[in-house]
Amino acid sequence: MRRILLKLSGEALAGPQKSGFDEETVKKVALQVRELADSGFQVGIVIGGGNFWRGRSSENIDRTKADQIGMLATVMNCIYVSEIFRSQGMRTGILTPFVCGSFTELFSKDRAESYFEQGMVVFFAGGTGHPYFSTDTGVVLRAVEVEADVILLAKSIDGVYDDDPNKNPAARKYDQVTIDEVIAKNLQVVDMTASILARENKMPMWVFGLQEENSIVNAVKGRFTGTKVIV
Repeated sequence: MRRILLKLSGEALAGPQKSGFDEETVKKVALQVRELADSGFQVGIVIGGGNFWRGRSSENIDRTKADQIGMLATVMNCIYVSEIFRSQGMRTGILTPFVCGSFTELFSKDRAESYFEQGMVVFFAGGTGHPYFSTDTGVVLRAVEVEADVILLAKSIDGVYDDDPNKNPAARKYDQVTIDEVIAKNLQVVDMTASILARENKMPMWVFGLQEENSIVNAVKGRFTGTKVIV
């Protein structure tokens, strides 16, 4: 395994306050990614926008416009997190599927490959660039495009369960589950569009809790305690 794509939820980066940014949480992520980069891994990152905007946060806003606000939220998140990464000694690049002036560069596979080969951490912001597609779909799409070996899904929950563990104390956690089972049982690892895209392109996903100590490094270096979604 050489190239990984890490998906971070906006809510997880917000920490206890649930919105905006928690700098200490982001620094902990940065230190883990730096350890991976120093070990020779190529790391791409997709960040959700839920710490600023969730779906149709207002019923008075058209779906397309609401999704565009969400895309911009992910750009803000990537700019912020990228700067924290830089403060920890890493080189970064931010790619978007639409022009953002001088804030980012326009995504292309060639540009992403160039950044990876230069040892940069590559942020893929702005989702797919289209409404009606989530950052779940965005992360699977980018992982397939740049030929990542695995997607790491760092969530507020420590794996995939057969029911909501927050509501059902008897919910059972999977150590491993197939993407076919995820789709058939609607286990909501990622949304259905992203799940089908992952299945069609044989892209594995590993789900784990971001708040666990050193969880990103542990996932990559053989001390994984979450759920592996296999294809």
